[in-house]
Amino acid sequence: MKITPAFPYAAWATLGTETWMLGFEAAGVIAARMHGFAWSKPGSDREATRMVEEKLHALAELQWAMMTGAMGTTPLAISQKTVDLYRKKVGANRRRLSR
Repeated sequence: MKITPAFPYAAWATLGTETWMLGFEAAGVIAARMHGFAWSKPGSDREATRMVEEKLHALAELQWAMMTGAMGTTPLAISQKTVDLYRKKVGANRRRLSR
């Protein structure tokens, strides 16, 4: 959506929607993981380790992007790229866990 004087906060509203979707998708991944843990699915111990490794890797990736200036210079750009990064990670987990 093009930002016009009539909609100066449209980008922030879109970011809010994307953030909400991130939370919704992450809840689905958490539910899938907890289902596997509760029923002791084969590989659930590896999933627990992988979960922590992925979180640390995503954090390091985000910090590196911040330090190198790849995230942008405005609070909006930084927020958008942060949400985009985490939505990609969560989406990959959702697809992998739904197999």
